[in-house]
Amino acid sequence: MKLENKGLKVAFATLGCRMNQFETSALQEQFQVKGYSITDFEDVADIYVINTCTVTNDADRTSRKTIRQAKRRNPNAVVVATGCYAQVSPEELAKMEEIDLVIGNSHKTAVFEIVENYINEKFENKVFIENIFRENQFKTFQISTFFEGARPIIKVQEGCNSFCSFCIIPFARGKVRSAKIDEIVNQVKILVDKGFKEIVLTGTQLSQYGYDHKQGTLYDLLKNLVKIENLYRIRLSSMGINELDDKLIDFLTSEEKVAPHFHLSIQSADDKVLRDMKRNYTVKEYIEKVDKILSKRPETAIGTDIITGFPTEDKTAFLNTVKTINDIPFAYIHVFTYSQRDGTTAVKFGDKVHPEEKKERTKILREISYQKNYEFRKRFINKDLEFLIISEKDGYKIAVTGNYIYAKIKTEKPVNTIITANLTEIGKEREDNTAVEV
Repeated sequence: MKLENKGLKVAFATLGCRMNQFETSALQEQFQVKGYSITDFEDVADIYVINTCTVTNDADRTSRKTIRQAKRRNPNAVVVATGCYAQVSPEELAKMEEIDLVIGNSHKTAVFEIVENYINEKFENKVFIENIFRENQFKTFQISTFFEGARPIIKVQEGCNSFCSFCIIPFARGKVRSAKIDEIVNQVKILVDKGFKEIVLTGTQLSQYGYDHKQGTLYDLLKNLVKIENLYRIRLSSMGINELDDKLIDFLTSEEKVAPHFHLSIQSADDKVLRDMKRNYTVKEYIEKVDKILSKRPETAIGTDIITGFPTEDKTAFLNTVKTINDIPFAYIHVFTYSQRDGTTAVKFGDKVHPEEKKERTKILREISYQKNYEFRKRFINKDLEFLIISEKDGYKIAVTGNYIYAKIKTEKPVNTIITANLTEIGKEREDNTAVEV
């Protein structure tokens, strides 16, 4: 194909989690620094990079659909599939006539080099993948950070050692690898010196940070980060309940720089289903830890994930989940419908719950989530809250509190400013709230 790289247009599509968003942002930076022009995925581009997700069958389908859209937009473009779907099912993707390169997570940091060599006809290989479990070191992109409004998101850990029976992600991301504490601290200092107030730490399973080295755990990392002068807030991405020991909980609930917002996946509120899922905790143990957090820091937003229609979730198990979820003061719930994944141990159970029953259970739990989120926000109406302004939209500043309450505020203060405002009105949706600056 031999193309002159200067001025070539590259478009990116990201599916799935914040980890993928972070990594796409870093890839964009690599191409841009080398003289490529970044364009919108809906535009005609010379190269399309699709960062795929494989967490469900629907995610696979969406990835394939996005790949086909790219090739239709420009039949002569180089179409690259990378990410988790590429890592887990490279042969399946390689069969797609729309794809030129399949690059697994094992080679994601080399995407730019592989693409440039391909367009300059230095090889004819189509698939680049290695056994992800052979990866022993944390690999990331030099000081690259994905931004969510005014909030930099920093990847500090990758991989998961849990191997839940329903989950394909360990096979896509490998075992736990963590960045070094001093490297993370230096990166955060650079961002704080640039004026950023809130930093979001993310990983495949953030609470397993440090399981692969002797530098320390998430507790040790946070103890170092909160010492950084002018850092206003640290927000943590999803964590596992198993890794939350008393020492970490005490720190999370007493340190003001740690946002009172924790996403703790429960997946089911029935003990038998949890055992079949290989979650290694009971409903009672989960509730005890949530209660401890809320007793020490009552304003905390607790979010969670729940899967409906797991093969061994009969009607009794589902009703147990509904009853328990109603009793736990969640701020929000992300509800997912079970999708059988080849390569996971849950396949041995079959797919026993009828699709319509799964759909109905998902609908019920999403309604509960809606009500819980509304009631959580309602608790703070007519109260003065500290907001970080993260963006601007339709004449309003969009701001967020430490406990994950979004608001539209009429103010002249710029983005990345901390203000105190009174929450005067709450709407149906998470971001449909209005606050008046004090």
